Amino acid sequence: MEVKVYTTPTCPWCQKVKEWLKKNKVSFQELDVTESDTYRDEVLEKTGKMALPVIEIDDIVISGFDEPKLKKALNL
Repeated sequence: MEVKVYTTPTCPWCQKVKEWLKKNKVSFQELDVTESDTYRDEVLEKTGKMALPVIEIDDIVISGFDEPKLKKALNL
């Protein structure tokens, strides 16, 4: 299972989702959209908006910190 988290350094919900993933022992790749136009473009392509965090779990894309959706996608 591949987990990607699109974030920015100043996003409080991004911090919360990363802490939640760590607490649940889920390894993830953090992609900072402020460091790469490619990451920013990927978020826009996947969601149609520039709202973070965006969590991609295999082929499932979740916008925002939605714990029930995360649990379901991660089988927790």
